[in-house]
Amino acid sequence: MRLATWSHEGVVRSGVVTDVGLHALPDGRTVLDLVHAGLPAALEAGASALSTAPVPLSEVRLLPPIAPPTIRDFVAFEEHVEGVLRAVTAEAAVPPEWYQAPTFYFTNPYAVVGAFDDVAVPPGSERFDFELEVACVVGRDGRSLTPEQARGHVFGYTVLNDWSARDLQSREMRVQLGPVKGKDSATTLGPWLVTADEVEQHRDAHGFLDLAMSVTLNDTLVGHDLLGNMGWPFEELLAYASRGTEIRAGDVIGSGT
Repeated sequence: MRLATWSHEGVVRSGVVTDVGLHALPDGRTVLDLVHAGLPAALEAGASALSTAPVPLSEVRLLPPIAPPTIRDFVAFEEHVEGVLRAVTAEAAVPPEWYQAPTFYFTNPYAVVGAFDDVAVPPGSERFDFELEVACVVGRDGRSLTPEQARGHVFGYTVLNDWSARDLQSREMRVQLGPVKGKDSATTLGPWLVTADEVEQHRDAHGFLDLAMSVTLNDTLVGHDLLGNMGWPFEELLAYASRGTEIRAGDVIGSGT
């Protein structure tokens, strides 16, 4: 099931996306409310929304599907690490520590924008960049999970664009802290959240999701990869994020670009 949040005629609603349009939840609940209710209850609530009259996609402004309480963004692709190091330190060798455990940073949950929203260039930046990522949305609270336990804590997946001020990021990372202002100006989520049951058919024997990813700029293909090329599957990212602390329903876990 695809879940979205949108603004139509000045009213914000959440509901289900189908081929004919957007079906609002009849009780006014948000997608985050459905995440807190759990996947089985969310699917039931979404099915009830299908009885409402659809609103065409062309008539709405799509908002971020959820307002996440936290966003952790990992660097789970080896080539991403090479590219980041080359861009900000002029080095390309992946440090051995990357292979020992997944690495992430927290980014700004107040700066989440919709899939088709304009994004302003951060003050002081002249090298503003984008990143194609997939994000996992946590569906249940948990602490110190194993990867096997973590699979049951996945609610669904969405597209994430981690906007990056590379010049600000480069300065910050030279003092071995951050990125902070290089990353906190905007994070795009959406256009919608796809529930975990929809993608299980694409899981390979090693637990990775065998999905193709591509990004275009002005209709020109500039990047592509397979989600299955991650260094760790999402369940291991969730397990690491929860080690000695909590993850909570609605938290967003980014894959890295």
